[in-house]
Amino acid sequence: MVTPAPANDGRRRAAAARRKARQAQIIAATRQIFDAKGVREVQIEEIATAVGINRAIVYRHFTGKEEIVALTLVGYLDELAAAMSTAADAADGPRAQLAAIVGAFVDYGVAHPAFVDCAQALMNRPGSELLDELSESALFRLGRGITSCLGILSDALAKGSETGDFRNPEDPALLANMLYSSGLGALQLARLGILVSEAAPGVPTVGQVSREQVRRYLVSSALALVSPRPTHT
Repeated sequence: MVTPAPANDGRRRAAAARRKARQAQIIAATRQIFDAKGVREVQIEEIATAVGINRAIVYRHFTGKEEIVALTLVGYLDELAAAMSTAADAADGPRAQLAAIVGAFVDYGVAHPAFVDCAQALMNRPGSELLDELSESALFRLGRGITSCLGILSDALAKGSETGDFRNPEDPALLANMLYSSGLGALQLARLGILVSEAAPGVPTVGQVSREQVRRYLVSSALALVSPRPTHT
């Protein structure tokens, strides 16, 4: 004879499902706002209004704006990982694969400026603060989103090392993180489109830099970092 589940178990599952749905609704609304106007000026009240709730309800589901930014970033990272993976699968050979992955990263960042805003907003905070301000669940999801992208890059670096196309990096994970971080900074440069240089000693001048120039530089820089050192006879 099967013993029926207690009624309160069903109520707990229903409440958990409603909570999950509400969180997804808040994150979806946040992304729409971020895509429309960026991250910096958005307040909790605006997010709550977009969902049709008050700010107190938002705080029932998230620890604060930092956690909302982090979980919105997770959505971008999932899309970015898919784009990088597709690019990697379509490339032939380690160098072409690395170039395709870095290119896909730039293309996604250019098309989704709010991804860059979210990522940089979190990177501007000391790690100890983020650990205090994000829930364990949010930290896990954020870490998984970042590693899904970094793993694609690390795998490409490892394969290139195995074939001899790349020199062995001392720490592939560190190199992948450095490429990711420098890429975010370069994406900001691509958005600004401004290049500062010296017209003469002590005389600054402002020029223009295109997104395609930034893309080519990041790809060539990544390849240069892993190219085998020339041997001298």
